[in-house]
Amino acid sequence: MATLRMVPDGFAAAGPDIRVVAVSDVYATAPWGGVEQDDFCNITVVVEGKREPRDWLRIGAGLEQRAHRTREVRWGPRTLDVDVITVETADGAVRSDDPDLALPHPRAHQRAFVLLPWLQIDPDAELLTETGSRRVDELSAALPADERDGVRRIGPLARSEVR
Repeated sequence: MATLRMVPDGFAAAGPDIRVVAVSDVYATAPWGGVEQDDFCNITVVVEGKREPRDWLRIGAGLEQRAHRTREVRWGPRTLDVDVITVETADGAVRSDDPDLALPHPRAHQRAFVLLPWLQIDPDAELLTETGSRRVDELSAALPADERDGVRRIGPLARSEVR
């Protein structure tokens, strides 16, 4: 779990203007994509700060590098995978079709391992979808039951001393 702890700690340490608002419990999901490996452990982190979307991506990529992430096999084992799901500005949710940073994350609304931890820390969360802004609880409820049931809450991520 120390690798997961790197994420909120790393964002908090990325600048005095960045604040980690909430960190979900750890959730486990079975791997998919045909590669045999251990279950994935997931958390959702809500962060605030006056940064551009690419800055958030750069910080996340830096955390992956510090965790010695390699990309040898698609959907294969990895030490850390930091996805930027959505970025909010004063003008609302950012939309981007950039291949390096699609916003909102194009499949977030279909992934219980994204929605359930997010819902735990922000019951009123909304996600911009192709059909407009939708409540995360509604998106989660619309998923197949086996998708939701495949996400198992493990428990809290150990706390650290970073801010």
